[in-house]
Amino acid sequence: MPTFKIFFLGTASAIPTNDRGLSCTAIQYENELEIFDCGEGAQRAALEMGLPLSKECSIFITHMHGDHVVGLLGLLQTMSMHRRERPLRVFGPKLVIPFIALNQKMLNFGLTYEVIAKAVRRGTVYDSKTSGFRVLAERSEHSTLSYSYIFEQKERPGRFNTKEALRLGVPEGPLWSKLQKGAPVKSPITGRMVRPGQVLGPPRAGVRVGISGDTRPSSKLEAFFKGCEVIIFDSTYSDAHETNARENMHTTAREAATLAKNAGAKQLILTHFSSRYRTVGVLVKQAREVFPNTIAAQDRMIYDVAASFPSKP
Repeated sequence: MPTFKIFFLGTASAIPTNDRGLSCTAIQYENELEIFDCGEGAQRAALEMGLPLSKECSIFITHMHGDHVVGLLGLLQTMSMHRRERPLRVFGPKLVIPFIALNQKMLNFGLTYEVIAKAVRRGTVYDSKTSGFRVLAERSEHSTLSYSYIFEQKERPGRFNTKEALRLGVPEGPLWSKLQKGAPVKSPITGRMVRPGQVLGPPRAGVRVGISGDTRPSSKLEAFFKGCEVIIFDSTYSDAHETNARENMHTTAREAATLAKNAGAKQLILTHFSSRYRTVGVLVKQAREVFPNTIAAQDRMIYDVAASFPSKP
């Protein structure tokens, strides 16, 4: 079973609290780390959670508000102090490119690795050729240019039938690997060719994780997140502050639940909570009235995707 986990490094909105830092969510898939937004203090949270900062890594910024991007500078420096050597990819609205370049110049700090910053466009943002996933983007509705993302595990071969492989005269070893990768092999026992379709079940669709960033709910995002098993959504306000949600271009917990239900999600994780709420129980309650399978993210929480959807990974 592949490593497929979501790490919540910061779950507050614009103002941090004693229990919640600013926005940052990470997905570890196999040997790659994908970080979504990078609020102040992200590097400390990453270190506390033991995230592999020297491994293959990409950072995806949803929009250029301070509580989502200011922590990027500290994280870059922390990676350098850990003697990172691999290039680091940073994706976001086009202003992320001069943001990194100008701050690096003004603060006069060098790095031990190359930063490759690119402006996001709708569609496929990053396609990992080695780890079997891609990241997609769609425009969201906020007070500045902003994007939502989907982490999509690619379709994988069906489950390998070891008993059938042995019956067909293919012993355990390198030939099994070739079959699993879609190549026919010759049985060293019978001399006959064995095709992958003889020992593999039907292809397995990958798991999809949607990450909203700051946004109003919309039919466009609902369509974008269609088929996501997990949706992590902006839930800044309760019903009592729906007017604030509309004025500030955010989402209430109930609205997030309605979108998750319409998108056919299996799990909704609320995040980006206003500091006005000492606890978020009321937000979870309101969301569950629409979409029962709702939980609230907490700082340092880990959600194991592979364990939650074992039939897919």
